[in-house]
Amino acid sequence: MDFNIKELASSVEGKIVGNSDYFFNKGFIGRFTLLNDATKGDIVIRHWINGKGIEIAASKDVACLITQNPKEDAVEKAEELNFPLIIVDRIEVANAFALKWTINKYSPNSENIIITGTNGKSTTSHLIYHILKENGYNVFTNTDAESEFNTLIDPMVSKLISDEVIENGPLDYLVIEVSEVQGWLGNLMKGHAYLMSEAIHPKVGVITNIAMDHIGLVNSIEEVFSEIHQVPEAIDETVVLNHDDDLLKKIANDLTDENIVFCSMKDKQNVFYDSSKKGIICRDELLLKEEDLPFRSSHFIQNILSAIGCCISLGISKEGIVKGVKSYKSLNRRFSILNKNPLIIDDFAHNPDGIKATISESVKLVPENHKLFVVCSIRGSRGVDINRYNVEALVESYNENMDIVLSSSVDVVNSLNFVEDDERDVFFDVLNKNNVPFIHFDNLFDALKDTYNNADKKDVILLIGAQGMDPAEGLLKNIL
Repeated sequence: MDFNIKELASSVEGKIVGNSDYFFNKGFIGRFTLLNDATKGDIVIRHWINGKGIEIAASKDVACLITQNPKEDAVEKAEELNFPLIIVDRIEVANAFALKWTINKYSPNSENIIITGTNGKSTTSHLIYHILKENGYNVFTNTDAESEFNTLIDPMVSKLISDEVIENGPLDYLVIEVSEVQGWLGNLMKGHAYLMSEAIHPKVGVITNIAMDHIGLVNSIEEVFSEIHQVPEAIDETVVLNHDDDLLKKIANDLTDENIVFCSMKDKQNVFYDSSKKGIICRDELLLKEEDLPFRSSHFIQNILSAIGCCISLGISKEGIVKGVKSYKSLNRRFSILNKNPLIIDDFAHNPDGIKATISESVKLVPENHKLFVVCSIRGSRGVDINRYNVEALVESYNENMDIVLSSSVDVVNSLNFVEDDERDVFFDVLNKNNVPFIHFDNLFDALKDTYNNADKKDVILLIGAQGMDPAEGLLKNIL
């Protein structure tokens, strides 16, 4: 056991109620984990807990439990059962401690990489992971088809790292996606990206871009910049930056040239896309031709550039990088092709920059005298502001050869993603004020069926949105 409970409480800036030693003095002999998965000797971290949760933890012989919000009779139950409960002001400090401790214990010799930024984190992370795997390394990443549930806002990643090492042996690399902005119950966890990056102790860090998302947690691009700009201080050697982003170039002003790898779709940098040579140039050498890339839309090529910049910094051979990129299969809902006639494209675009970039690439695929149908799911339970930004991006991208189809996805979302009246109405108001015609369906199935029935075989249908559009592929199986 590496620390006693008093040292743990001090490290996570918390106070102990109930037992001031580990439960039944059995000690911390396990992992940091979630309550449902916990076994004897584990430490559980939860945003909130009530008396029933304390009873469950005690029945499992959990060593102790850390929470920010003890609800109802949680404190009384901890005292009654003599169960050690640590109450903290900032749950993210506890999660960062758990992550750092887990890496030090289970993966002390791995080289670690973090990827943050507003757009492209998941694709970049997964591509780096794939390149390293293809070159024979044992690698863990928290990014997969369900990466939204493997965030650092809870101890899930700490649990997964320990489980991976116990099951499959030591890791060569950790590739960790870090949210640029994070919060809980509408409250911003200030400095989250730096806090988690510092816990991971990365050799290389990638910052994809800085743009607006998570409206309500942050309300200006300056706030997003504030959350990201400190991250390079946590990175040991190399920071991979998107040179096409002016705010990232501002971050680069505080770094030395030898610590930066710049990637660009526009300019000659360390790694860049050359439109004349139709390929990716790395250190003055044509590394990959456009026809060898797993996807060719510009915003995804930018992700490939970032992944290459990272792998070059890690010392992976150019041959190994080429092998990995050529064999890569993208994550779900990343400009995925669901049907060919008509062409149906499914993309996770859920914030203004993502929406504009995805529509821009889709427009290029529309044959002359045909149209683009944009089927957009309104973001449910995310507030008016993010939906206003999203519909304004839709208006900015609109042209007369485009049909806009909206859905509240009532038939497929749960209460956490239900579209409120004001979220729907802001879409209607902005489109109407800009004289952009649209049609709205409460149910996603109806939106998809109507669009498919109205589309010509040579038209293009683009599906965009977050949770409300996630079930679209399954619904289409009953339509096509």
